[in-house]
Amino acid sequence: MLLGLLRACHPGPTLAVTALVTALAVGSGQNLVGCLFVAAAVLTGQLSVGWSNDAVDAGRDRALGRTEKPAVSGLITTRALWVGAGLALAACVPLSLLSGLAAGGFHLLGVAAAWSYNLGLKATVLSWVPYVIGFGQFPAFVSLGLPGEPWPAWWSVLAGALLGVGAHLANVLPDIDGDLKTGVHGLPQRLGPRRTRVLTAVFLVAAVAVLWWPAVVVAFGLALAPRYVRRPDAPLLSAIAVAALAVVLLLVRGTG
Repeated sequence: MLLGLLRACHPGPTLAVTALVTALAVGSGQNLVGCLFVAAAVLTGQLSVGWSNDAVDAGRDRALGRTEKPAVSGLITTRALWVGAGLALAACVPLSLLSGLAAGGFHLLGVAAAWSYNLGLKATVLSWVPYVIGFGQFPAFVSLGLPGEPWPAWWSVLAGALLGVGAHLANVLPDIDGDLKTGVHGLPQRLGPRRTRVLTAVFLVAAVAVLWWPAVVVAFGLALAPRYVRRPDAPLLSAIAVAALAVVLLLVRGTG
């Protein structure tokens, strides 16, 4: 069961988001204890989101024959995923509030938004909204946890929100056909692969522009790379590269 939990928590995104927000806290001047609080809160929040996502999607994943999913291959039961998600969420609440009431409130708002995505918003035209809230709140969570509870700079929140929408579009892009077969009609599925690819680049390049406009030239170059690289995963790799550039700029600039 432990292996099933590890594989079902979406380890790549979970660790990436935890590392990103913790690094943002370090760069913003948070002390060691505060950074540990941030890391623990984000990790438990992401675990709850990952496990609940696989629990909700277990039926769809079976219908699509996605044997790489632990709940489909038999490594873990749906019930165990729900228990794990519930326990992680219960731990996330006090861990978030250790950074302060305001900071913790923003983080819990982001976690709630992610759960709303799993529980139904992902299949609607508003599928992008939880990502705006989820990524946009991270600068506020970090900044308000500092001494004096300073508000984050507007550009850090905007960049986080733009990065969130780009991440949503890029994440869904490879699964659009399967999603449509199982009745998921979120924004990317309604747009179709071609328009989703274009909008992914637009939002990620916009995030780079908000953080440091001279870097837009590099972002555009990365976004246009799939036109000249003939491989199926080129659009996804391009999106990851632009997103990585935005993340680096966000870490360099901090929360303002």
